[in-house]
Amino acid sequence: MSSLPKSINLIEVGPREGFQFEGIGDPGKISTDSKVKLVDALSETGIRTIQVISFVHPKAVPQVADAEEVAKRFKRKPGVKYTAVYLNDRGLERVWNTGKFDFDAHIYLTASEAFSKRNIKRTLEEEVSAQRKIIEIHKEKKIPITWGGVMAAFGCNLEGDIALNKIIDRMKVVFELGQEYDLNLEKFQLADTMGWANPEQIKRTIEKIKNIWPDLGFGLHLHDTRGTGLANVYAALEMGVTEFDSAIAGLGGCPFAGHRAAAGNVCTEDIVFMCEEMGINTGVDLDKLIECAQLAEDIVGHSLPGKVMKGGNLNKFRTYLF
Repeated sequence: MSSLPKSINLIEVGPREGFQFEGIGDPGKISTDSKVKLVDALSETGIRTIQVISFVHPKAVPQVADAEEVAKRFKRKPGVKYTAVYLNDRGLERVWNTGKFDFDAHIYLTASEAFSKRNIKRTLEEEVSAQRKIIEIHKEKKIPITWGGVMAAFGCNLEGDIALNKIIDRMKVVFELGQEYDLNLEKFQLADTMGWANPEQIKRTIEKIKNIWPDLGFGLHLHDTRGTGLANVYAALEMGVTEFDSAIAGLGGCPFAGHRAAAGNVCTEDIVFMCEEMGINTGVDLDKLIECAQLAEDIVGHSLPGKVMKGGNLNKFRTYLF
């Protein structure tokens, strides 16, 4: 236990990534009412950051064509940060114009060129140019950028294995961009966008990065596509990582990853259960989170891969026994 952190912070991405994925081929499947209902329910669980929706072109992702309407209707709760995803300067302007969101801004690049071309229709060089535009708009609006990030960092369905040196090279480009614009990038996130990572790979990657940038804060965006999600979280905890993206009930996937994932993002309530059982504080009410997971399953109309939502909180059984 001495090697594990005392507490962690979870960023809930289910409403954004999960409903975006569920709507592939059926953009109207998840109603605006349902999206808002889940965001409002999650606001009552103790989760401190909720990623609400994406502001991308509705022709590319028609299932988020109601982004402005969702923004208008969800209720902000004091103490909770509400963020949105945007991939270019136009998306950033749309988010800004709602007046509803907090900004937790990143410089984000991709390790896989094949995925970048599929996901955002850019080469790696074009990604860098696009990030410059976004950085300039952030600076104009006085929005701080404190995070760097690399997507598809552990492997890619379109390109295969991603060498660790390639991740380091992309990170160096991110830091060079930061220096160019006099940004203080305090934290860095790696995204296992297509669920390739395994626990030993997580440890090797974090160890090498810490050897190069020992004072850098770290976060992970993990998928459970092949069943290694929670094991990868535990491996990262052993390496001192305290910030994780997660999705209620295991919602999610990636519309441009080249497959329909069997499971989505690593499951929020499963992480909370594991951590709390090990004495790691999450600040989250697990019973309320389970209710949200059941709500998410009702909304999508099929079984979701979360385990604790079905097995239950052990504290309930402890109450019966004693």
